Amino acid sequence: MRNPLTSLASISKYFPDRFSVKNAISSPLVHLSSIAPLFLSLTISCIGVLNPSSVRAQGAGALPSHTTIIAQAPANAPAELTKLLSEIDAAANSRDVKVLMKFYSQNFTNSDGLNRQSMEKAISQFWQRYSTLNYRTELKSWQAEGNAFIAETETTITGTQKTENREMKLQSTIRSQQRFEGGKVVKQEIVAERNQLTSGENPPTIQMNLPEQVNVGQEYNFDAIVQEPLGNDILIGTALEEPISEKTFFSTSPVELELLASGGVFKVGKAPETPENRWISAILMRQGGITVITQRLRVVK
Repeated sequence: MRNPLTSLASISKYFPDRFSVKNAISSPLVHLSSIAPLFLSLTISCIGVLNPSSVRAQGAGALPSHTTIIAQAPANAPAELTKLLSEIDAAANSRDVKVLMKFYSQNFTNSDGLNRQSMEKAISQFWQRYSTLNYRTELKSWQAEGNAFIAETETTITGTQKTENREMKLQSTIRSQQRFEGGKVVKQEIVAERNQLTSGENPPTIQMNLPEQVNVGQEYNFDAIVQEPLGNDILIGTALEEPISEKTFFSTSPVELELLASGGVFKVGKAPETPENRWISAILMRQGGITVITQRLRVVK
């Protein structure tokens, strides 16, 4: 599973007291695992952390285009749904993956190509990495469809991990839509996500400009701008674009970091000719620390 956390320990040698341009770029192919899989596992995990008093999901397994859903206010949610969300929340916060997976249908499908088995694997790997995790989920709307419930939620996840005496902090916000049938999640569609990982005493504060959705074949601008003045600091980094699928989720490849002449990364991308989801990521590192941001880009017709 590609995971930036495993690479931060090796990258950290570039920004202690002896930081220099030579050290930073002498080995450009840094084995920085792609951010995408880590943040996908965040998306996955949030399914199991829906708190009835605070949750938000947009999109549950792609609904047919002819289906009209009239959203209901969270305050009107039936006790059956809020109880289910509360039980899932408890299972996730106890990090008991076997109990949590009881809330997933055997036929579970995810818009990123994951099934119940790969979902369990991703959640287990994610929980093993963090010493602390906190989920705050908010129910924004729901709708009954026959015997099923469709819940729209937004989940905020924060966490910390220490690796080789270096603390890494995680912040993630995910919007998704879940479909529940018979007390189990049968479908999920992730419609938006933004994730940030930081390490060091003074990691760059980044403003990331990227649309949530573009049309097939459309050009789009992607900017990741460091907000603080750099002064004499050296800035290195790169931008990544990856399709979201089970294959990319569990694979690994090196990432090339470049010396940046300006205060950030500025790119023009072009969407593929077929609808799909992609992760767009920025990695920026200065002497005080490193910031990694990933945002989902939806490509539609």
